[in-house]
Amino acid sequence: MIWIFAGLIGLVLALLFKMTLLLYAIYAVAGITLLSRWLSRQWADNLVAERDCKQETAEIGDMVPVMLTIKNQSSIPVVWLLVEDLLPHEATIYKPPKLGVHGNRVAVMKINGKKEQKLLYQLECNRRGYFQIGPLVLETGDLFGLHRRFKVLSKPSYLLVLPKPVPLSGYDVASRRPIGEVTMTYRIFEDPTRIAGVREYQRGDSMNRINWKATARTGELQSKVFEPSTVIGATILVDFHRKAFPRKHEPFRSELAITCAASIANTVYNMNQQVGLISNGRDAADRIRTEGWVGDSRTRNEAKASAEMHSESNRLRPVIVETRRGVEQLQQIFEALARLEKTSGLDLARLIAESADRLPRDATVIAILSKVTDVEVIALTALKQQGFAVSAIINCFDIEDFARNSGPLIAEGIEARHLKDEESITEICRKQAIASAR
Repeated sequence: MIWIFAGLIGLVLALLFKMTLLLYAIYAVAGITLLSRWLSRQWADNLVAERDCKQETAEIGDMVPVMLTIKNQSSIPVVWLLVEDLLPHEATIYKPPKLGVHGNRVAVMKINGKKEQKLLYQLECNRRGYFQIGPLVLETGDLFGLHRRFKVLSKPSYLLVLPKPVPLSGYDVASRRPIGEVTMTYRIFEDPTRIAGVREYQRGDSMNRINWKATARTGELQSKVFEPSTVIGATILVDFHRKAFPRKHEPFRSELAITCAASIANTVYNMNQQVGLISNGRDAADRIRTEGWVGDSRTRNEAKASAEMHSESNRLRPVIVETRRGVEQLQQIFEALARLEKTSGLDLARLIAESADRLPRDATVIAILSKVTDVEVIALTALKQQGFAVSAIINCFDIEDFARNSGPLIAEGIEARHLKDEESITEICRKQAIASAR
């Protein structure tokens, strides 16, 4: 707008004082300006782009190819074009980054009329997560740099990187209980392979329940009494509240909690036992559904902001994968853990209170937490008093921190284990396997 006023003032002065050279200069500058504005608009309006990222799910260590195709629909060549395929800031800030980039996702190119250019790069999956790839931001303009145009093309793609479990052998999923079938103190199911005794026949008893030897001996129909038992499993509680993870320990501690949960779920599933997951973290897919993404074609900074996630979340909806057995159960848990993000909403105590009615009594509750306060002790103790088998895994490096956090739990009869690093996951399982064999 300032340049327009300056041009008008110069034009008036040139006409009043009959300054021919100045008048020609003003006409030339005005013509170049209009031409530049028209060219930059034409270039931006006639550009289209597509992203080819066929792989939607990957594992840690995989390389995911991404192909970008930018096409000029106009006959006028685009002299210069700056292309950037955006990635979330959280995916690139750590060393190594969650998503390593091999190739160029940022490039300067020229596209002739009715032609296209391709850009290929690969994403190396170093950590689990649910990542937004894109949108694609284009910047072009005239040769003189007078006008620049920004455009956001191609909707984002999404890549789910599953957590990688540590192979566990002999993990005791029940606190002080062997793996497998255990006798329960309350009657949920009856195990027909375990006969506890006999009783008189009652109307409604099936024929395969009758003990014929006892019937012949007593002269009256006798029915078998079976022990109440069930196949024990685990419901994994993962504390993913933002305050539970100091910034100086991130992202190692939060990722270690995910790896531990995935490893336990993998082992329990492979033993053909029921397994479930409950967490106070937020689901990245749910975040994207509610927040979405907004492309802005005015500035590069606003376009980049469209690829970022909000750092804070106070949503009070827990992530729950029901405790059960099945072919798809482990995959559902892995996908939920892959999408899990830290939240500022429910703390662990409120999570337990919110989801207590979703906890099956025939499965051990395994809580993975980084710190233990009086509130958490009360919540876990209340579960134990209600008849649940409860154990805790303390996610901390220092042995003194583990002793301080585990003390109140041990005093209440809740077994606590130390999750120091990734190697300790296997060590925990080895010790529990030895304990179970005794």
